Amino acid sequence: MENALKIYGLQKLSMVDYPGKLAATVFTGGCNLRCPFCHNALLVTRLSESPQLDTEDVLHFLRKRRGLLDGVVLSGGEPLLQNGVVEFLQAVRDMGFSIKLDTNGCYPDALAEVLDRRLADYVAMDIKNTPKKYSLTTGVADFDLAPVQRSIDILKTGAVDYEFRTTAVRELHTLEDVVGIGAWLQGAPRYFLQNFEDSGNLIGTGFHGFSEDELDALAAAAAPYFGTVHVRGF
Repeated sequence: MENALKIYGLQKLSMVDYPGKLAATVFTGGCNLRCPFCHNALLVTRLSESPQLDTEDVLHFLRKRRGLLDGVVLSGGEPLLQNGVVEFLQAVRDMGFSIKLDTNGCYPDALAEVLDRRLADYVAMDIKNTPKKYSLTTGVADFDLAPVQRSIDILKTGAVDYEFRTTAVRELHTLEDVVGIGAWLQGAPRYFLQNFEDSGNLIGTGFHGFSEDELDALAAAAAPYFGTVHVRGF
């Protein structure tokens, strides 16, 4: 495939990555962010330690799963930084699968192209923190929030079903931060708080999640700003 997507992982069956669907999850390599709590360091800073999968082999696997799986999730890393996204998603769409895209929102033009071509049915966009804490949370000095804001605006037009989600990290997020995120994204249909879990494959060190009661309190603080707020990780 010309401009083949750089794939470094394939989860052949997931019941949690795509809400309400049995799906395969495809992981691309590379990311523009360096979030210190990222649990996929192998896909961000240590790609040389992960073998790259052949794109055609992945598509061949998906073809064999037609009728058995409902959908395909494209995750990362950050999928939209690559040139081969549209070609890959078109091939998946031609197989009849529903498609979920995970993104950090830093590539609004690529997101708009995917949506204009109707190559995603559901988008999950990571919201790292309040605007003033984006640089700290992404590990990128002088982070430019403008592309993220454009992606938010694109999703809020309602062109595709979507969610915003935040990985809640004790050292990086406070109740006031969650309220600030809610005020920023106010009116979105759904928001998820995902509790941080140490995968053993982090970019940084010294991070912890919240207790179930604490995360419920964060969700309650966000609830007035969204259609629904849910907690993941327990």
